Amino acid sequence: MNEMEYEEIDTPEIEESNSYANDYDEFILNSIREKIEAMSKFNQVEVLRILTKYKEVTINENKYGIHINLNDLPNALLQEIETYITYVNTQELELNKREQTKETYKKTFFVKHNKDNSL
Repeated sequence: MNEMEYEEIDTPEIEESNSYANDYDEFILNSIREKIEAMSKFNQVEVLRILTKYKEVTINENKYGIHINLNDLPNALLQEIETYITYVNTQELELNKREQTKETYKKTFFVKHNKDNSL
């Protein structure tokens, strides 16, 4: 059997004492899971990229998707994921706000009213 060679990549250093455990309770971990599941596929792939930066993370894949035991993730990684979730939520809120503003301008300045059509 041939050995596959993998390119070395820089991975964040994690304290040895915190490598496979975290301080998050099950409710917070469940909340993180639900938020990731609710994301678009694009954003889920970005979360997967964050996960793959850490050599210690075990990623299980089957025909139903990719599964990660959040209990085994280090605090630093969970914090990075939470930061990304916050970023995505902020971006989505900002885009929605701008979309509403755009619709308001569109209705105010570009839609002809019925009385304008009667001329």
